[in-house]
Amino acid sequence: MDKTYASAADAVADIPSGAMIAVGGFGLVGVPIVLIRALLEQGTDHLEVISNNCGVDGWGLGEILSAGRIDRVIASYIGENKEFARQYLGGELEVELTPQGTLAERLRAGGVGIPGFFTATGVGTMVSEGGLPWRYAADGTVAVQSPAKETRVLGALGEQREYVFEEAIRADFALVRAAKGDRHGNLVFERSARNFNPLAAMSGRITLAEVDEIVEPGELDPDQVHLPGIYVDRIVQLTPEQATELPIEKTTVRQRGDN
Repeated sequence: MDKTYASAADAVADIPSGAMIAVGGFGLVGVPIVLIRALLEQGTDHLEVISNNCGVDGWGLGEILSAGRIDRVIASYIGENKEFARQYLGGELEVELTPQGTLAERLRAGGVGIPGFFTATGVGTMVSEGGLPWRYAADGTVAVQSPAKETRVLGALGEQREYVFEEAIRADFALVRAAKGDRHGNLVFERSARNFNPLAAMSGRITLAEVDEIVEPGELDPDQVHLPGIYVDRIVQLTPEQATELPIEKTTVRQRGDN
């Protein structure tokens, strides 16, 4: 039952090229940066990544992206990652943009064994009707576009509306970041790091977690556990230096007033 690994390199060693990987985090919050760098270091490529976004230029998933190791991304937005935008618009990267709540539920559904679900989000748009540009050609034309999805009218008489079917996501591996975990894999996330991390962890067939602190089984109050260990396969404890590498995406300041 002891799921701890000596290093991030050991934990990611069997992730092959071409794997589908769900990655937790939102912007720079809750990003499993040490596992990401271990994956980068071992040279794994041709990855399909599922994450809310693809990091920023030079940090997080942006490090793997800049190295040309990602072929396809399922995300809710591109954000301010200029390299992400360049690769997408230049035809180097396939991108399936998905509404944020839909992406979250697709990950959760994969984790609990639901093959898909109907949602009203995206009905009447290219999300349901197809035609979203997934990959551009070098000349700027659309090389691959999203297909149309199944829609269905559901609900009681008088309250019926149209819904679109979204497939669950079941990733080969998942990489997540937590504040605390025990050796059985039970995890506690801190504040806004409890964003896509639990959902990404649930969707992975094999889930790797980097944590600031590892405690012995029984030390965590069950009411504090955000993700049960059944979803976690490998745990790596971060060094104090690794745990405190928490960059700020934007700093906004203003001059103090007289008062």
